Amino acid sequence: MASDGVVIICMGVPDFGLLSGRGKMPPGPTPLPLLGNLLQVELSNMRKSLMKISERYGPVYTLHLGSRRVVVLCGYQAVKEALVDQAEEFSGRGEQLLANRGVAFSNGERAKQLRRFSITTLRNFGVGKRGIEERILEEAHFLLEALRGTKGLPFDPTYFLSRTVSNVISSVLFGDRFDYEDEEFLSLLGVFALSAPQLYEMFSGTMCYLPGPQRAAFKQLAGLEKFIERKVKANQETLDPSAPRDFIDCFLVKMQQVPAVARGDGSAWLVSGLRDQTA
Repeated sequence: MASDGVVIICMGVPDFGLLSGRGKMPPGPTPLPLLGNLLQVELSNMRKSLMKISERYGPVYTLHLGSRRVVVLCGYQAVKEALVDQAEEFSGRGEQLLANRGVAFSNGERAKQLRRFSITTLRNFGVGKRGIEERILEEAHFLLEALRGTKGLPFDPTYFLSRTVSNVISSVLFGDRFDYEDEEFLSLLGVFALSAPQLYEMFSGTMCYLPGPQRAAFKQLAGLEKFIERKVKANQETLDPSAPRDFIDCFLVKMQQVPAVARGDGSAWLVSGLRDQTA
């Protein structure tokens, strides 16, 4: 049995052929219709379950999470070969509920451009420098005030900490923060707290056609996009290219720098990726 420090990673199937040098899938337990191998995995202790399966099938094996087929890499050597030795080939991501949206979910050339642009912009706004420290310290003041408001009674720290972190991110993306009790703010946070996306990931082949909680997830995502559209419109009306105030301003300035005639597939993110990037 591997030590507690072993890393376990699930990779999308299309990438694995690059690791093995063949198009064939690695061995793995036989899946059941619809459920896949979910009955063989203890969701409350996924790491332990995956390590146990690796004892029979080796450090690289195929697993079915519902209708989604993935490849599991167990142990240092397997993970290093994929993420270090062949990092470029394994830089892609599988399809998700937020497919092709923003840095965390997009793929291909668009994703590379987004990451380069995002890293440069975030550095300019102080990430990794004193500037971001000032934003964090400012938000810490509001956090302390909220904690004092509990008057010594027991409370769930997740409630406050999630809002604190989100407000720091908001100050970079949108140039301002939200009150912790702001209804719109709470609604936006609810999008990322939904369990439906995880369920959708495992049963995406069928759940897109069925009623259920995933419908609420899509509805909330639509609300998030409308919120971002309003922010973008407000920034467009007051934009000063010589003094960008936030991440959205930087995106708008970049759009102006690229002539429309030059916007091919490689630069499509300048036109359609603004809302997706901030999401």
